[in-house]
Formats: sequence, structure tokens, C-alpha cells
Amino acid sequence: MAGAGKGRPALVRLDLNSPEFQAQFFALERTTLAQVVEVLDRLRKMAWIDVYRSPGLKWEKIGRTAPNGEPLYSLRITQKVRAVGFREGDYLRLVSLHPDHDSTYD
Repeated sequence: MAGAGKGRPALVRLDLNSPEFQAQFFALERTTLAQVVEVLDRLRKMAWIDVYRSPGLKWEKIGRTAPNGEPLYSLRITQKVRAVGFREGDYLRLVSLHPDHDSTYD
């Protein structure tokens, strides 16, 4: 596993540099923003295997591809907000946020 050392599983490293993600992130209302930040902080402390297994995050392939050709995945950030991103090595590269769950799949 990339990034894993001495038998420890690789932890998620976050990439939040997508302009689309940032525009949506900074437009969130204060309460929702605080919830999103809390989950992002929790994510960066998780091993990838835990992300895949987490019933709360609901990591699922959505049928579109990332710029690098990898499949895109949706994950639940809050009850209202989903994120779209892809794994590249140890990085979770988030490309967008969707306060309206249905827009995740468009």
C-alpha cells in the first residue's frame, strides 16, 4: 500500500484544490460549513480501508470519470451534502460538493 509504513495502513490525504470544490465549499452556510470541516478532519485521520467500509460515508462509484481517467466516487459528508472525488495513491482528490444530493449524479 502506498504511504503505509511498518504495517500501518495508508491514511487518507486530502486534496481540496479543485476550483469547483472550493467555490462550493466557500459558498456553504456557516452551520453546514462547520459540519463539512468536521467530516473532512475525520476523513484525513482514517485509513482508506475504513473509508471504503464506512456505512456513514457511503463511498460509491457514480459512473463518471476523473480527469486522470479514474472513476469518480460519491461520499456522504453530511445528511444534506455529498462530495465527488477520486483516489489517486493516498490522496482523496475532491472535485465538487453537492448540497443537493441529486446533483451528485448529474
